[in-house]
Amino acid sequence: MHTLIVILLSHSISTEMKILFFAFILLSSCSRLQEDMSQKAAREIINADKTMSDLAVKEGFFHTLLKFADDSVVKPQDREYPIIGRKNLEKYWSGKPDTKNISWKPFKAEASKSGDMGYSLGDWKLSTQDTTYYGNYYTIWKRQTDGSWKFVVDGGNGTPAPRK
Repeated sequence: MHTLIVILLSHSISTEMKILFFAFILLSSCSRLQEDMSQKAAREIINADKTMSDLAVKEGFFHTLLKFADDSVVKPQDREYPIIGRKNLEKYWSGKPDTKNISWKPFKAEASKSGDMGYSLGDWKLSTQDTTYYGNYYTIWKRQTDGSWKFVVDGGNGTPAPRK
């Protein structure tokens, strides 16, 4: 590299070309590889997911999910079309009885290298007066401009009771 600079300086190259060359060298030396934020973001997603579950037990499932839903959320429904958008989700749940008898626990999370998107997978449990239901869920998370996490897709399915 040093040899190239000496050659350029010693030859009759226009001043504009020399300026462009040095600007290119300067800019390329300032660029750095993107830091891998995936592990940190995955831990944050796990924490957001656990916080959401804890809040659902205290304040209700629908209420809590609306707090954590991104404005562009997509919520698949069993045997129905998905609900698209936070406002539509709020309308869909309006007037329906909420429950505080559901909890979940993430068992896996991964995030993009940039740390702005990720997903979590976990198990859920819903208790009623006479039955307990179990299932798995998936949630896709998006980092907000303030650094918090909101989900953009959330769905799941029922499963048999866990093995003992």
